[in-house]
Amino acid sequence: MKGEFGIVFLLLATVAYAKKMRWCTVSELEQRKCADLAKALVASLPPAAVTAFARLSCVRAYSTADCISKIRANKADLVTLDAGEVYSAVKQFGLTAVAKEIYSDGSCILAVAVVRNSSSLDIRSLKGSRSCHSGARWTAGWSLPLGHLLSRNYLLWEEEQPLSQAIRAFFSASCVPGAAAMALSLCSQCQGQRSYIPQKNFYCETSHSEPFYHNQGALRCLQTGAGDVAFVDHTAFDVLDAREKEEYKLLCTDGTQAPLSHFRKCNLGRGPGGGVVTRVNHRKIVRKFLIAAQTAFGWQGRDRQRFQLFNSSHYGVSDLLFRDVTAKLSVLQEDVDINRLLGLDYVALLKGLRHEGSSLEDSVVRWCCISHAEQKKCEQWAFNIKSDPLVCVRASSMSDCIEKVKRDEVDAVSLDATHSFIAGKCGLVSVVTEYYGTKCEFTDGGNGHFETKDLPSVYSVAVVRRSSRNVYFGNMGGRRSCHGHMYSPAGWVLPVKHTLSTEHNNSATCEPNKVYSEVFWKGCLPGAQGSLCKVCVGGTEEAATKRCSDNHNERYYGNLGALRCLVGDPSGKSYGDVAFMEHHNLESNIKYLNSSGWAEGWLPWDFELLCGDGRRVPVVEWKNCNLGAVPPNTVMTRPVLTARIYDFLMKSQETMAAHPESEFKLFESQQYGESDLLFKDATQCLVHTSHLDYRTILGEEFYSQAENIFNCTHSDILRFCNQDVCSIFSF
Repeated sequence: MKGEFGIVFLLLATVAYAKKMRWCTVSELEQRKCADLAKALVASLPPAAVTAFARLSCVRAYSTADCISKIRANKADLVTLDAGEVYSAVKQFGLTAVAKEIYSDGSCILAVAVVRNSSSLDIRSLKGSRSCHSGARWTAGWSLPLGHLLSRNYLLWEEEQPLSQAIRAFFSASCVPGAAAMALSLCSQCQGQRSYIPQKNFYCETSHSEPFYHNQGALRCLQTGAGDVAFVDHTAFDVLDAREKEEYKLLCTDGTQAPLSHFRKCNLGRGPGGGVVTRVNHRKIVRKFLIAAQTAFGWQGRDRQRFQLFNSSHYGVSDLLFRDVTAKLSVLQEDVDINRLLGLDYVALLKGLRHEGSSLEDSVVRWCCISHAEQKKCEQWAFNIKSDPLVCVRASSMSDCIEKVKRDEVDAVSLDATHSFIAGKCGLVSVVTEYYGTKCEFTDGGNGHFETKDLPSVYSVAVVRRSSRNVYFGNMGGRRSCHGHMYSPAGWVLPVKHTLSTEHNNSATCEPNKVYSEVFWKGCLPGAQGSLCKVCVGGTEEAATKRCSDNHNERYYGNLGALRCLVGDPSGKSYGDVAFMEHHNLESNIKYLNSSGWAEGWLPWDFELLCGDGRRVPVVEWKNCNLGAVPPNTVMTRPVLTARIYDFLMKSQETMAAHPESEFKLFESQQYGESDLLFKDATQCLVHTSHLDYRTILGEEFYSQAENIFNCTHSDILRFCNQDVCSIFSF
């Protein structure tokens, strides 16, 4: 009785807002199911509440786009759309999302590429094939597969051409329901009824009256031989019997094929599922209606014997009104930002595919800078290249850059190995990797593309003043430390592997900050807190900043900063006893201390390296006395931008090589008063690595150590990255 009373209350409350509810349908079968829902509501509800939905009507449209138009024009009230269409409805047409489909395994779908069992196609050889898509701009039928093909550079898309033109050149023929408005040629394989009267034309429309529409339609397109590959989501397989499943295979990203049951490992990415939209001023009544309908006819509904909201088998097809695999609707009780509703990765992908049309951002590359000095160098870079315009965007740290890339506020940044690990976990991908070898052999004989399996590392070293005779591994307790910056491979990740002090417990090697704060009296670890910031000195003048900032504005930041920290500031105060940094440019940085006026009289002879076995050796002997290898820095971006960022960097590299007399050097930084700005100064050239995942670039040893550390070290940026749209919805 309590549940029934709740429904009555909801429905009576609804009467005050509206006299009827109008559901938009896109086929005769969907119209029938909607009409049956209206009858079921009348039969199921108590007499006192019947009047609220006695006039539930079903508005027939010829496509989902027509539904959006009807809702905007107040001729219909709600419709369920694919997430790609939800984005368009909200961002371009001013509607609002009021509910999200939740499936048995979450609120996301996996995009898959399906071929017939006899096909020899693989994901890398789709050019020239015929394609079947569940819908234009749909998550699994369009955005995710195209994003994958673009990110791997299989699909070439010139900046000035429409995406539809690039797709038309890639596939020999297609059926993309909903694409008629953007390019009729993408409809050549579709079979819907043609008519000059919009209400009777179903050719290539997002309507069940187009035989090749939606998941089942795309599979039908494949099955009948109209296409060679179908792009659908993993829920398409739920209605297939065992024999039918044997007729198809999946195309995996590594170039192999797999059975349909392997969709969790063999897919082209995941994205948000469907949602319900309405007009902004109608959202409260629609929310109440959906709650009432689900309470009565959902899988746990008290009257589901009369009508099943999430089951369409009675009508001989699937996915009418909602996907049949929907476990429940998550009705949004507040206006949720589209980025949170659909996820930052997905929204960034849609923007990258120009879902909202082209904009000024499409013609520029936005590079992330983390200090005043980096901003100056970046602006000089922009002035000296002849390519896409470069815009330099300021951030507070490498972690902030990762967040800005993910939020589509910047496009690319070169990250150290630890931040590359974080960025990889955050869904970003590699474009190029810095090369620290002796010579770059370009494959085209010129100054552009360079590939190699050999990615030389730099090394982490522990540097001390030669006069500090009592500092060595095992005897660092109570001393002062200098570290490049928070999360730096050489200054934060690798030192903790070694016995810094025999007097202190070093068992917590997965919590570097805890180890360093227990071993050292105080130190400078830019980006940290407490005692690990007390030796830091902050910035001055244009680069003025608070002490311990996680960027070059803190004068003790980075490799050169750790060296400054070791010798102390010009007043002779604020110095450390040991500095953890990278070996590269160590000698030139020591000499730079003199020329810059920071500290006079220091020579490489005045410093030594600490070895793990207790020895102390000259700084030139880093090969046999180091704390471990540091994987190279990697430029990372959002997946859909890899080809564009790579092209931009190659043009920059070619321009620099063609003008060796230029004062601007992409891989030199001392003229800006710092080291390793934008790129490491040890970089000789940039290596193409967009075909490699970040784990391969980092190497198993460093990857495992980073994973071990972050398993028990809290990280705000990883917490941000782990806000997965597939799991955060529990409304």
